[in-house]
Formats: sequence, structure tokens, C-alpha cells
Amino acid sequence: MFTHVMIGSNDIERARTFYDATFAALGGKPGEVDARGRLIYTHEGGRLMITKPIDGKPATVANGATIGIAAASPDHVLAWHSAGTAHGGTAIESPPNERPNGVFVAYLRDPDGNKLCARTV
Repeated sequence: MFTHVMIGSNDIERARTFYDATFAALGGKPGEVDARGRLIYTHEGGRLMITKPIDGKPATVANGATIGIAAASPDHVLAWHSAGTAHGGTAIESPPNERPNGVFVAYLRDPDGNKLCARTV
């Protein structure tokens, strides 16, 4: 359904440090910066793009929004969470855990405040 998710950042290099670490924990590759200065991650057909807002105003987070990231196993979710907290992310919600429906989840806010969730599929 989606081609990509685009989020804003006020510091692309800080975002790169965070996302390179968290995607590496899931088996992904480091991001690449395109000619427009956007940081792009591709993994298993999905794309996450990070950019400074084109209107020149500061990036802000969406209230009520969560970006879900697929993980192959609970170990990947834990590695993602650890990498994120070690690279500028903030643990939020409950500690990483298995939900009643059987999925294993962890939540973080990235350095710009975007809410992320890694979960087993």
C-alpha cells in the first residue's frame, strides 16, 4: 500500500547515527543521502526517508502517530531497542515485551521525537 514513509529531522547527521544503528540491529544497511540531502533507508521493500522540512520551518512530530518497523524475531526487537537507546533514542511505553496476540514489541522515540515501534511479524 505505501511506497515510503517520510519524517522530518532538525539534524540529519544525528538522525543518521540513530537510524544506522537501529536498522543495523535488524539486519539493514546504513542510510544513503540523495542529491536533495534526504537520508534514505531501504529494507525488504520498504523505504524510510528523513529530511529537513522543505518549507524551512523546524521539524515537529505528529501527535498520535507511530511508525511500525518489522523485525524477524524478539532478539531483533531487543537489539533494535538497545541500539536505539545507545544512539540518542528514548525508551517509551512499556519495556520490550510480548503482547497477548503473540507479537513481541518495543517502543522508542528517535532523537527528533518521532514515535517508533519494532515488532515481530
